[in-house]
Amino acid sequence: MITENMYQAKTHLSKLVAKALQGEEVILAKAGKPLVKLVPVSQLVKPVKIGLLKGEIKISDDFNEFAPEIEDMFDGYLPE
Repeated sequence: MITENMYQAKTHLSKLVAKALQGEEVILAKAGKPLVKLVPVSQLVKPVKIGLLKGEIKISDDFNEFAPEIEDMFDGYLPE
């Protein structure tokens, strides 16, 4: 793990980013107090699992059908 103070990090930012991309933990601190961690963007994005709830959720065939009195309350805001 690398911990750099902000002042030093300004001059070594490219090197610190390269270390983070290699998997090393890089912490930026101010006056010795840890503030943030540099991590590759790919670690922030979680892949979406398509079909995860397949068979668990059922939408009825009349999902978009409303009683006339409820439809009137929307006063034309419902798509045709």
